[in-house]
Amino acid sequence: MQNELMLRLIEGAAATIESHAEQLTRLDQAIGDGDHGINMARGFKEVAAQKGEIAALPLSKGLQRLGMTLVMKVGGASGPLYGTLFMEMGKAAPATALPTLLDLSAMLDAGVAGVKARGKAEPGMKTMLDVLCPVADSFRDLVNNEEIDGLDSRIIAIAGHSLHATTMMEAKRGRASFLGPRSVGHIDPGACSSALLVGSMIGVLVPQT
Repeated sequence: MQNELMLRLIEGAAATIESHAEQLTRLDQAIGDGDHGINMARGFKEVAAQKGEIAALPLSKGLQRLGMTLVMKVGGASGPLYGTLFMEMGKAAPATALPTLLDLSAMLDAGVAGVKARGKAEPGMKTMLDVLCPVADSFRDLVNNEEIDGLDSRIIAIAGHSLHATTMMEAKRGRASFLGPRSVGHIDPGACSSALLVGSMIGVLVPQT
């Protein structure tokens, strides 16, 4: 059922962010404001507090409600960006049925497009898009080619590889961009939180389709 799916998504995402909040903060202390973990944990704590209300909604409306909650509670640049990701995914979600793999691909594409537009960024700028874009592209290719065996583990591997690739990038957006070449050698905290969320959510979504 849709409400069970949303409950599992929320519980998994909130637990993952909470357990990695200190890691995200340390990454952000190196090249940012140092509050990414704190902000993300605050936002997903509020989402978890509203999980019953969110899960009572159809998937499309539930994801949009989740996204709006993140906009209001996360703060900084991450709130609007993650909020946009989930709101645009919600708008692209099927209205009444559980999402198929093709639906999920379209939802990811819509979410990523929204983040690109909101952040005025592209892959290669050392942002969350350096994880989200390879994940969405790979998911789409695998589903379209019907290569779905081990899909969840393959996507998690792509997210991890893409995350570590940000280490050698120079930041072109956000606070880290003020460091210029000194941002090289550090993992991007937004890419890290994106990879964590991909890992927590893909295992919930894929078996349900």
